[in-house]
Amino acid sequence: MPIRVRLDRLLLERRMSLTELADRVGVTIANLSILKTGKARAIRFSTLASLCRELECQPGDLVVWEPGPPGEPEDDGPEE
Repeated sequence: MPIRVRLDRLLLERRMSLTELADRVGVTIANLSILKTGKARAIRFSTLASLCRELECQPGDLVVWEPGPPGEPEDDGPEE
């Protein structure tokens, strides 16, 4: 998927652990881990806003679009 979450980089820059962020945001460590590893399929705007508040960043600092090679299909989920 061409959407990437840069949670690792922001945590490192802010010298914050995943556990500390989870406590501050009110999200489980497991859910933040899924987001951090790029396995998340969606994120609520309220969660995104909480992450941005605690990390003192903009949504574009946390979530970026990185296009793949030309002709590579984007993963939009299961096909029907």
